Amino acid sequence: MFSRLQEKLESAFKHLKGQGRITEINVATTVKEIRKALVEADVNFKIAKEFTDRVKEKAIGEKVIQAVSPGQLMVKIVKDQLTALMGGQEASLNAKGNPAVILIAGLQGSGKTTFSAKLANYLKNKKGLSPLLVAADVYRPAAMEQLSILGQQIGVDVHIDAAQKDPVQIVTQAVASARSKNKNVVIIDTAGRLAVDEEMMREVAAIRTAVQPQEILFVVDSMTGQDAVNTAKAFNDRLDFTGVVLTKLDGDTRGGAALSVTYTVNKPIKFISSGEKLETLDIFYPERMAQRILGMGDITTLVEKAQEQFNEEETKKLEAKLRKNKFDFADFKLQLEQLKKMGNMKDMLSMIPGMGSKVKDLDVDENSFKGIEAMINSMTPAERADPDLLDISRKKRIAKGSGKDIQEVNNFLKQFAQMRDMMKNMNKLGAFGKMMPGMRR
Repeated sequence: MFSRLQEKLESAFKHLKGQGRITEINVATTVKEIRKALVEADVNFKIAKEFTDRVKEKAIGEKVIQAVSPGQLMVKIVKDQLTALMGGQEASLNAKGNPAVILIAGLQGSGKTTFSAKLANYLKNKKGLSPLLVAADVYRPAAMEQLSILGQQIGVDVHIDAAQKDPVQIVTQAVASARSKNKNVVIIDTAGRLAVDEEMMREVAAIRTAVQPQEILFVVDSMTGQDAVNTAKAFNDRLDFTGVVLTKLDGDTRGGAALSVTYTVNKPIKFISSGEKLETLDIFYPERMAQRILGMGDITTLVEKAQEQFNEEETKKLEAKLRKNKFDFADFKLQLEQLKKMGNMKDMLSMIPGMGSKVKDLDVDENSFKGIEAMINSMTPAERADPDLLDISRKKRIAKGSGKDIQEVNNFLKQFAQMRDMMKNMNKLGAFGKMMPGMRR
């Protein structure tokens, strides 16, 4: 995410490396490179120029504070201005009503349907609400079917009326149904087009008038850059939406949409989404995103994701086993399952400070754990609990059961033994209490 922009900005800051003071000359050179990087990231030139003018104004004449280099000071100035450009602080979602109605709008292919399900999942599991999904796309039967399948996956009811061709009637009946069934939030997945047209705008506006939503969220494909921003402006002029959702952030995102949309429409980005997993929905924090763009990492989000997945009681049990050097294959499998729930592995690595640009070309196979899980699943309960039981005949059976050869099994067992030895040494140093997710708040 934003890897090319990150590289360009890192290159721009090199002009200040080793300098003892920020001057007009070295600032001008750096600012020029920053503006170029933003334009290449598909940020509108006018926005890029205004942004770098503010950076220059802040930087000129700033004295370097003790123990801080000009490069570090410039990074802070740029981080602060990026944060301001993207809205300054996170924006809350209004999900209060009887029921609250959230209208989802956007072009076809932007990820509206998947986002609708992700939002329902988020409101159900993290906010304790009882959502109802509404299939209001009467033109694309696959959209109704997709929403129905996603609703089943997350355990959320979906209102579908395939016989009704008037989306206004569908949403009106859905809201009434939600009220009678004590559903406290309704999420409406509307129809999209390949491009902005009058018919689509009239339809979404009519739905808005009929149900008076608390929130209108505009969903935009972040990979489309400045085109996404132009589309957002067209929708906002007609709908006056309340917030933006950026999807597909796991793709080759140049960053133009994230950096430009709030400035252009004066509406906050409320959520960001990546991948197809229904758990991959995050509140948008401008400062955290600015840190990630600048390669400073995002430890806060990483810790939050870990705390969501790592149950504190289970963590205490695991820590006790680690202290006794009793970590086994069943424990390892449980940790893998929790790790996968945290999201895209490449994104997780990019949140570690200093790792952002380093993971760009890293080939992280999200299916790489499947072979390990297959080997563990091919073990008996006794073998999972006691790795020392694995003799050659047991290894052969595990290899056959998991579809692996004996060498792959031996390599995994060797790596597992090395990991246990490392944990044993860490135990002697008393490091576990400091490292276990959720143990130190």
